[in-house]
Amino acid sequence: MLPRAKPSPARGRPRGATSFDADVAAAFGSIVREGRLAAGISQEALAHMANVERSYYGRIERGESQPTLFVVLKICSALGTDSCTIVGLVEDALRRANRKTSLRRN
Repeated sequence: MLPRAKPSPARGRPRGATSFDADVAAAFGSIVREGRLAAGISQEALAHMANVERSYYGRIERGESQPTLFVVLKICSALGTDSCTIVGLVEDALRRANRKTSLRRN
């Protein structure tokens, strides 16, 4: 009789879990759009500079897609800024949105 194989550990996210957060995606997209417009760069040009598919970049700005860290770094580099600045602005935007939500509930 052959020895029984050990079950492999679970991989990935738990069933039913999701890593997409609409608020975070919208905040990131808004901040990136503001930076792009301030720099006077078109979506197509920035997507090309970041080596990201144009349609995917558009979805990021609209908050429909949540980019990976690698893509965030490429977008920040194309904008000529560091990722900690962009992430800090996103965190500030989320705090302001949460504060507004809290005030409406009270």
